[in-house]
Amino acid sequence: MAEPVLQMGTTFRGWMAFDKNALRDGLRLESFQPKKWEETDIDVRVTHCGVCASDLHTLRSGWGPTEFPCCAGHEVVGEVIRAGNAVERNLDVGDRIGIGPVVYVCGKSTCRECSQNTPNYCPQRVPAYNGFLPDGSQTYGGFANYCRVSSAAAIRIPPTLSSTFAAPMLCAGITTFAPLVEHGQGGKRVGVIGIGGLGHFAILFAKALKSEHIVAISRRENKRNDALELGADAYVATEEELGWMEHYASSLDVIICTVSSADMPLNKYLTLLRTGGHFCQVGMPEAPMPGLEIFGLVERKISIHFNDIGSIQETEKLLEFAARENIHPWIEERKMSDVNDVLKDMEAGKARYRYVLVSEK
Repeated sequence: MAEPVLQMGTTFRGWMAFDKNALRDGLRLESFQPKKWEETDIDVRVTHCGVCASDLHTLRSGWGPTEFPCCAGHEVVGEVIRAGNAVERNLDVGDRIGIGPVVYVCGKSTCRECSQNTPNYCPQRVPAYNGFLPDGSQTYGGFANYCRVSSAAAIRIPPTLSSTFAAPMLCAGITTFAPLVEHGQGGKRVGVIGIGGLGHFAILFAKALKSEHIVAISRRENKRNDALELGADAYVATEEELGWMEHYASSLDVIICTVSSADMPLNKYLTLLRTGGHFCQVGMPEAPMPGLEIFGLVERKISIHFNDIGSIQETEKLLEFAARENIHPWIEERKMSDVNDVLKDMEAGKARYRYVLVSEK
């Protein structure tokens, strides 16, 4: 095992939120106390961190009360600079790894989720930030100079995949890739609702997975050219195009819905599915979703799925797939110190289609 570089007393600093008005008032660069060091841990120097809509929801307490102070960021790529003597996954100092939205699962044989290869749904899972580990320490994310996590949470990144591309795949990418692999392979006709950070990944992956036909669905016309360039075969602007529901009725096998708006026309979207079709909701609204018109769903054997992130193994398979297929997500790099401007730009809908914060040396 290589000699640790990061020594006791090194200061962990991150861009911290202190109340639910943080998006308005701004994050502040402050010191924080990482979890107590264990020999199974790694310390990681953060080089890149994607900005996710989950960060906005959490920073404004949109999904429930947030544990402040909070350092967001769960699409982390960095370099291992300290590794304990009992690390898992054969990690060592100098390795480039990713840290996704989950940094702890129980791993017990008595846990149905962990024992059946779905640890990402473990009831005791702890998020990369805004969570508490079994020892009582709070978790802090990647809007920081360093992260300390269990080595079991490390995600291997193929050497040919850039850190900029890898970072947003650790959450946004795997969130759309997993349901497409499960339901959308084999020449299926795929709809993608919402052409944003998640939606643009869904189009890229559906194309690479050899979908027969991809329909991008958004409210307005302004993203048509982008969607077609990403690989969509058709585009629907629901607020500007008359007769779209009738034209595309019963035409899709799978719909990946990435929007997090509680007032979306859900029942209209469901009419676009063929008999036996799958509707996969991956966007997470802050308010309840619209009610369902049940009879039409029963008569056509429509399935509705709710998908969270994938496991570490699934995420590593995605990264390998992205490297092999030469997938290039649309990314804008920004300085980590510009995080407050980036959050405002993202909240204003300016992202095309994902921001990645890059640490200054």
